[in-house]
Amino acid sequence: MSTTILFSTFLLTVLLAIGLFFFIRASVKDRTEVIQLISKEPTDSLLAQLQQYFTQRSYQVVALDAEQNQVTFAGFVRPSWFLAIFLTFLAALGILCLVLVLAFLFPQKGLVFLGLELLSPIAGIFYWQKAGRQEQVSLKLESKTAESTQETQNLITVTGHRDELSVLRETLGLQQAS
Repeated sequence: MSTTILFSTFLLTVLLAIGLFFFIRASVKDRTEVIQLISKEPTDSLLAQLQQYFTQRSYQVVALDAEQNQVTFAGFVRPSWFLAIFLTFLAALGILCLVLVLAFLFPQKGLVFLGLELLSPIAGIFYWQKAGRQEQVSLKLESKTAESTQETQNLITVTGHRDELSVLRETLGLQQAS
């Protein structure tokens, strides 16, 4: 195999390794969003539903501001076993590709590079340590009267993790405000 092919393959493998590194790092990135949801439920009923929903998901009320109708919930988000194992597998596969290219480039030390595979569990450990953290969800409730139908709607401004907001919207059947 020509040296040009080997070095270009090595360069592409290094670029893929860099992409894998940033993918693993992004797995623990904070994904906090703010969305507005609309509900036609009465305010008291809606507040009870929201309280029950967050209690079932192991969140607790940490702050309550009655003047602004704002409630802040906090809860510990556990890391995913599947994602930790998946990231470790991806790291092992990426390192194996790098080891194969290095073994072709330096055939006399090919087996020594296999020791780099021992670094792959670091990806899972990194994810596990960084992904488990306290998350906060903040709710602000406002009552609005729709001009076209003259019925009262509740506008809920929710600040929290993107996945948590998606599950909240689907579970309670709330519509996203436009």
